[in-house]
Amino acid sequence: MIRVENLSKSFGSLKVLAGVNLEINKGECVAIIGPSGAGKSVFLYCLNALEKPDSGSVCLNGVDITDKKTDINKVREKVGMVYQNFHLFSHLTVLENIILAPVKVRKLTRAAAIERACKLLETVSLLDKKDNYPDELSGGQKQRIAIVRALAMDPEILLFDEPTSALDPTMVGEVLAVIRALAKQGFTMVIVTHEMNFAREVADRVLFMEEKGIYESGTPENIFESPVKVKTVAFIRKLKTFNYNVNSYNFDLIGMCARLELFCGKYAIEKKKINSTNLALEEVVTYILKHCYEKPRQPDINIVVEYGDIDKKIVVEIVHDGKNLDPFEKISAAAEGGAVDPDDLGIFMVKKMSANIYYKNENDLSRFRIKI
Repeated sequence: MIRVENLSKSFGSLKVLAGVNLEINKGECVAIIGPSGAGKSVFLYCLNALEKPDSGSVCLNGVDITDKKTDINKVREKVGMVYQNFHLFSHLTVLENIILAPVKVRKLTRAAAIERACKLLETVSLLDKKDNYPDELSGGQKQRIAIVRALAMDPEILLFDEPTSALDPTMVGEVLAVIRALAKQGFTMVIVTHEMNFAREVADRVLFMEEKGIYESGTPENIFESPVKVKTVAFIRKLKTFNYNVNSYNFDLIGMCARLELFCGKYAIEKKKINSTNLALEEVVTYILKHCYEKPRQPDINIVVEYGDIDKKIVVEIVHDGKNLDPFEKISAAAEGGAVDPDDLGIFMVKKMSANIYYKNENDLSRFRIKI
């Protein structure tokens, strides 16, 4: 369906794409993710010759659209494009926006074009808006109309360039629902998106773009759960972090917890997770101060709390240079014997509420990672 070979594109001295290769099969939904400036939109535009590559080739259904002999307008009739800023004609009604290309380009009769447009509008619950002008619609409605306009040409391939980036968060869901339905119908789609959860749910394959090309690709499970390359891991985690250092036996526990709550509140983290995080910090740090350090040596405990946008999980990392002691190993042994020391009940509670606990001592540093 789509084959890209050694595609390169520059703007002046700025190299955006270098030697990109890709094949997309009929009926496949491919999501493209990556940081700003990675060339995602430029690559998408090259698939429709809206940007002319400097070298390489792009074949759509066996037709090389980079060949000067190719009638690109004829090829584009089968490729629908949906932009992040809608690109609707403000002086035309919704219906006129939709039927313009089918009538002018595909030479459909006006009656046939209107019939098809109304059926498509009904599928996105906007038939009642057919006589409205774009300025009378919400952002979500405009984008749904833009999708209908692309579908009115009966395309074989649909390209989406950040279809929700210009929308208010409350309107994103209605647009994603339409794209989700198209994926279920088996459309061949390439979607540049910053909606990670959506890409994970809808795509058959995810491409992470970086370093002027496709840096890593795989199934949504591969990319979002077990990415291999360093930059993919860093991007996918998209972590928000809270940092704190304990360097006194009389550190301000209440102050630390208050700062943590402010951090969690900023990202609308649920109260239950906040309470669990506070408990984990309080119990583990107290244990370390009590068992891993001896006065007059001052403690040096570094705390990092990470929050991931993708999996909505909190990871508490605690690193210290005191004695090598793992309280969770002790708790596991005690629990198997059916008796837990009352002094260790706090640690026992942390173990029970945590999804995963990792401990390692290396280079005289002890490291805890507690996933909540």
